[in-house]
Amino acid sequence: MSTIQTRVDPVTAAVIAGALDSITVEMGHKLARMSFSSIIRESEDFGCVLCDDKARQLCESSQSTPLQSGPIPGYIRGINRRFAEYCEEWRPGDVVVHNHSYLGASHQPDVAFCVPVFFGEELVGFSATTAHHLDLGALTPGSCGIVDATDAYAEGLQLAAIKIEEEGRVNEWVWRLIRDNVRAPHLVVGDMNAQVAAAKVGAARFVELIDHYGLDTVRDAAEDLMDYADRLLRREIERLPDGTYTAEGYLDGFAEDPDPAHRDLRIVVTVTVQGSEIHVDLAGTSPQIDLPINMPFEGTVDIAVWVTLRSILLDAATHDAVPTNSGLFRAISISAPEGCLANPRFPAPSIARFCSGNLVADTLMRALAPVVPDRVSAGVGNLKVVAYSGLSAGHHWVHMDIHEASYGGRYGKDGLDAVDTLYANTRNNPIEDVETHLPLRVTRYELVEDGAGAGRWRGGLGSEREVEFLDAAGFSLEGEGSVWAPPGLFGGQPGAPGEVWLNRGSEREQQLPSKFPYRQAQAGERLCLISPCGGGYGDPHERDRAAVERDVQEGYVSPESARNLLRTHRAVAAGAGPAAASCSSQVPASIRRRRHSPATSRWVANQTSSKLFM
Repeated sequence: MSTIQTRVDPVTAAVIAGALDSITVEMGHKLARMSFSSIIRESEDFGCVLCDDKARQLCESSQSTPLQSGPIPGYIRGINRRFAEYCEEWRPGDVVVHNHSYLGASHQPDVAFCVPVFFGEELVGFSATTAHHLDLGALTPGSCGIVDATDAYAEGLQLAAIKIEEEGRVNEWVWRLIRDNVRAPHLVVGDMNAQVAAAKVGAARFVELIDHYGLDTVRDAAEDLMDYADRLLRREIERLPDGTYTAEGYLDGFAEDPDPAHRDLRIVVTVTVQGSEIHVDLAGTSPQIDLPINMPFEGTVDIAVWVTLRSILLDAATHDAVPTNSGLFRAISISAPEGCLANPRFPAPSIARFCSGNLVADTLMRALAPVVPDRVSAGVGNLKVVAYSGLSAGHHWVHMDIHEASYGGRYGKDGLDAVDTLYANTRNNPIEDVETHLPLRVTRYELVEDGAGAGRWRGGLGSEREVEFLDAAGFSLEGEGSVWAPPGLFGGQPGAPGEVWLNRGSEREQQLPSKFPYRQAQAGERLCLISPCGGGYGDPHERDRAAVERDVQEGYVSPESARNLLRTHRAVAAGAGPAAASCSSQVPASIRRRRHSPATSRWVANQTSSKLFM
């Protein structure tokens, strides 16, 4: 057996790894506690990372979302490219703001603040934070749902490697430019100041760590930790059979658009496993469009691929702790044809790239399902992100709400209900926080009954959230899954697609598509978002009877659906075959749900008796 050579002893490397993680966790707490907006304070839509001088990630905050922390090395590389163009360089005391989607940023609202770390006169690393900001002066209020932006310039301020502090001197003119071009400067600038403070804390703590252990020891430990992460992933890849595996998925796109190039858009993922390496290719994906659901290749597509592969191959439930550093990605290569949805050309708009990237991750899981069937889920319900905005006493208010969805069923387990999915992993926004700070009232918030894809392990349930406007305001939406339902896996049934309603149950009821640009609302109007439900895993006729009973008792499945499923169980047991009885889960749940009135559709199953199962 060969002995692995390390640069420092493993105990010292482990201690330094723990110290690095502690630094970023402290950064995350500082940022969350100092922020002004609920998207950071409550939903934790932010990232905190330390990198070395080569822009390689050393660690990240455990509170970070993958889609915020993962792109940070790309942000720094983008800043370095921009600096090279203008013969600029990093200096002690600099703070740089950056959000250019074609220079590493995930998308325009995710703004990074980067602080260089100097030890003596030498640049040794970077401390950086990212966060989603509620308004950056785009086409319409808010920083999501701007689905009618025709190019990157319509998406708001593009800040490409701007020194907001230069050698310790604050550039007030840049701050004035930002304040003058956003609708809610007290929120936006307040959050940005919190990011700067957190990044500075990270830089200071990094210097303290180097001062304690010495620069050479910290650098050598970082190299050992990256090599270790690389070995862990390669070991898992080597256990997969060599071969090529392909899957495809579809986006609603703009379902009401007369241009067929804007709807039913295809994502194709082909995975090639060879030895200890994986290549992911997105050839066959639909061409880019002139509306903003294109995905930056660096900052969105790469993160969707990395996070999914890491989650499948190094699941925290079955593996020891894995360092979250750039070594994890050495064995993975990614390609996408230039000019497709997954690798657009500037200035194609990309601000609404979130749901598209989620489908990349979902399709990648299904491509790998034949070789790792016990580590993937059936189709995942995609999310919706709504921007609410208005004027109060002459001042703009803006609120962003991430409406969670669901996972598909998994081997041995049902899908997760009402959660943010895949590469985002944000928290939901508490009703109390919304109603305390905003002229909005949440009138309905519950799980979707009868929506989960039937399977041996059912899909996860999405949620239904209805919000009433207490004053005249506006709103816009980006989302997916109202046309294309989350697919089942290994014989499981698809989950219910999502829905969007305005004034549901009234004379003014109107069904809306999964995405639409800014529109106005009057006081008393209600927006209802229903998220897709996950697909089922495995043959539904093999589902455990006790699990069906439990679903009814919990209100997840209606008595009618349960009776039909149990009749099928009995028919199969009698030898008649699965076709002898129809399972109501094969009827689109969204159609059944529309027959319920808002007053009677909630938890009807709780009124049933045990005679249901006799």
